[in-house]
Amino acid sequence: MSDGDFKLRVDNLSINFGGLKAVSSFSCELRHGELVGLIGPNGAGKTTVFNMLSGIYTPTEGEIEFHDSQGKSHLTRRLSPAKLNRIGLARTFQNIRLFQNLSVQDNIRIALHSGRKSGPLDALFRLKRFRVDEQRMIDRTEELLSLFRIERKRDELACNLPYGEQRKLEIARALASNPSLLLLDEPAAGMNPQETEELMNLIGFVKNEFNLTIFLIEHDMKLVMGICERLMVLDYGQVIAKGRPEEIRRNPAVIKAYLGTEAVYD
Repeated sequence: MSDGDFKLRVDNLSINFGGLKAVSSFSCELRHGELVGLIGPNGAGKTTVFNMLSGIYTPTEGEIEFHDSQGKSHLTRRLSPAKLNRIGLARTFQNIRLFQNLSVQDNIRIALHSGRKSGPLDALFRLKRFRVDEQRMIDRTEELLSLFRIERKRDELACNLPYGEQRKLEIARALASNPSLLLLDEPAAGMNPQETEELMNLIGFVKNEFNLTIFLIEHDMKLVMGICERLMVLDYGQVIAKGRPEEIRRNPAVIKAYLGTEAVYD
């Protein structure tokens, strides 16, 4: 694979907490436009990997290389979450992290502020650059609300949305920052089967609509096997398998560590 083909390259990433090595020698490459899943038992280190990729944790060892939408390479191991977001990496969290006491539309508008071109003086005197920024934010917010079919809830507080719609809002807010790589941490957590089915279709749609690379953590095997092009399996902080979904479901090490039985997913 040439350098121009990949979005994210991770080389021997490890992190220690005291005497515990939570993740050991994690390596992967994500190609532009791929949808890749990271699975494994509870406590395997999946969210810790995402926290290192998104700047929340600084790895003890290893390197992370990210190519932005213009193809420029960035070494991101020591970059903050805000800087990573500005170059095109966004994520959601296992536990929903919305601004619960703000409206649905304001949750999205907040994510759009990083792209503003106007400054304090423009806002103070309501200059043209400020007005253009404001209209762009309104238009983009409405576009995302419509895409996720929550436009009728635009003025409701985020805390009043049903759980499934809160998940949708969190993904919409992540997309508002115009990322080229989206990390989804258990997006189907807490959803019923119908909501999960809708989410599967939505993730596939937004990947193509927004020209995204998506890396997701998920325990719902129907979702993972249905939409992911490749899977990586983590157990006790180490990768024990990589491959296409049909290969992973029949991998003896994966069956023993996580899936429990091969027949369940056939």
